[in-house]
Amino acid sequence: MMKAPPGEGSGMPGPGNLFAHIPENLDQEWIEELLRDSSVRIERIVSRGQSSPLDFWYDQAEHEWVVVLAGKARLKIKRQPEIILGPGDTLCLPAHTKHRVEWTDPQQDTIWLAVFWKP
Repeated sequence: MMKAPPGEGSGMPGPGNLFAHIPENLDQEWIEELLRDSSVRIERIVSRGQSSPLDFWYDQAEHEWVVVLAGKARLKIKRQPEIILGPGDTLCLPAHTKHRVEWTDPQQDTIWLAVFWKP
């Protein structure tokens, strides 16, 4: 996972574009924090063929809501069937919902908008 340097991207004052300023080479998922305050964090995540490591499960203390803006992804929630997400698809993951990214499209950018908040 590669994090954008602070102050780069849409978090700056003024207009931004969620489809712009994406690194050409993405060996790792690109995560850019767009907004943060005491109750919420919003990130733009760009995947290009990345997936979660084998046997790794996210288990976050925050709720997470995601929307796929472009591309495709397959997610797995522990003990549930895989979920396929494409442009416009959303998913809400309550805190401590064990999940992983099984696959993202290696032929195009999968651009996610993720909103995190505390229970």
